Amino acid sequence: MHVVVAPEPDGGGTIRPAGQAATRVPDLAAAVRRLEAAGRPRWVWADTRRVYPRLLAAGVRVTRCHDIALTEGLLLAAEGRYGQPRSARAAYARLRGLPVPEDADEPGEPAEGEQQALFTPRPPDPIGVAEADLVAEVFEDQWRRIARTPHPGRFRLLVAAESAGALIAAEMRHHGMPWRQDVHDALLTELLGPRPAPGMRPARLQALADEISAAFGHPVNPDSPQQLLKAFKAAGIDLPSTRSHVLERVDHPAVKPLLEYKELSRLHSFYGWAWAAQWVRGGRFHPEYVVGGVVSGRWATSGGGALQIPKVMRRAVVADQGWTLVVADAAQLEPRVLAAMSGDAALARAAGEADLYSALAEAFGGSRESAKIAMLSAMYGGTSGDAPRLLAVMRQRFPRAYAFVEEAARAGEEGRVVRSWLGRTCPPPSQRWRELTAGPDGGRVARERGRFTRNFVVQATAAEWALTLLAVLRGLLPDPARLVFFQHDEVMVHCPLHQAERVRAAVERAAGEATRLLFGRTPVRFPMKAVAVRCYADAK
Repeated sequence: MHVVVAPEPDGGGTIRPAGQAATRVPDLAAAVRRLEAAGRPRWVWADTRRVYPRLLAAGVRVTRCHDIALTEGLLLAAEGRYGQPRSARAAYARLRGLPVPEDADEPGEPAEGEQQALFTPRPPDPIGVAEADLVAEVFEDQWRRIARTPHPGRFRLLVAAESAGALIAAEMRHHGMPWRQDVHDALLTELLGPRPAPGMRPARLQALADEISAAFGHPVNPDSPQQLLKAFKAAGIDLPSTRSHVLERVDHPAVKPLLEYKELSRLHSFYGWAWAAQWVRGGRFHPEYVVGGVVSGRWATSGGGALQIPKVMRRAVVADQGWTLVVADAAQLEPRVLAAMSGDAALARAAGEADLYSALAEAFGGSRESAKIAMLSAMYGGTSGDAPRLLAVMRQRFPRAYAFVEEAARAGEEGRVVRSWLGRTCPPPSQRWRELTAGPDGGRVARERGRFTRNFVVQATAAEWALTLLAVLRGLLPDPARLVFFQHDEVMVHCPLHQAERVRAAVERAAGEATRLLFGRTPVRFPMKAVAVRCYADAK
């Protein structure tokens, strides 16, 4: 059974069970809690980002939902309308032939100490339809549109996984990742020196800046690319940029301190004391995740940088006393996805082993490294070095897998769209792309898009497998274990020590269930190596 939920600013709202009239309740969180305990319905709401954080703040956790906005985005792309407004109101307006409103940013969870109503007020509604009625009508329309997709069963799984991801993202932000502020401060002090006064560089950065200036023989601001390029040019070195990979090829005494300065400066800017003051509270790191924030379906963040935590900073991620972190990641996920999608029997046999590249080595003269280069070149369109020779071997030994990515690349070069296994559709080419392909650089521009679509079909499906795993794992975890981190193919669970073995088993079971849900019976294995550690840095 599904139940439509429409929040109101005063903490109340409207609930509309399937086939019944809408009911106004004074305490929406309490009503959701009662219905969740009674029957675990599928909650249907306009946007998880607006509704669920407020339910979590009231101590309510739901089992499943249907996110109208996320689903509309998937359907619009599948229907050739990629990028159109995806809100429930926009979907309703399209359905009724009304002017379509632009999407507005939705509020997230309020910061600690903010005085807000349980549900944030919305601006006046120009459509003039009650939200519960609007959401119910759009939901029914979305269900009909899903039935018209090429593979409705797969697309329904995609919608369910995407919506579950929205729940998980909200929960991970709400609960937060364990973060020892004292360890973080000690790390910064060790690397940068004592916390500086506002507007001043930390001591280590200032010392490096002085060393850089001394190497040039005059003051140079290492934060200014223009000054650096000018200083190098005065020294007889003409550089296209000050990127690290460019500087590494330069022989000059300023290079070594400059590279160290750039690395430490980035750490200070993105994960320094100011970052901790904004994102860490109560011993927890609370980032803002964006479900499907990348076109392939991978997540992004709109604040906090959770998906790019430097290895050195992982030392600050420490389990609570008596608890542990269970960390797991999928080994060689994308090549295994390619094996399952393409139905290539030889590649599938290799993907049935724990180390896919070692299993492939025999086909490439016994070289595991050559096997890896061949697979990555096939998925990413690599053409340099040994790639052409190794791809010829792959074309001969694994013809269905090779043909699968080649067809995706050809579709991209011809301006067509491609889809993931469950039906996520890539963006169509822009008008500018079409203009460029008609010009003198048309071949190069077309090949670039071919490389994108070649990888899209694999990466997007890998993202779907990982998201399905996450959704299954969420349902298997014993209370009070909680998912606290997810990045592409890696998950982290914070749980009491006595639950570690149970959680490890749940991760393995979730990987198997995700594989079955996506690919049915397949010889391809998707191993998830899970370890229980006190500190995140010890997991790698």
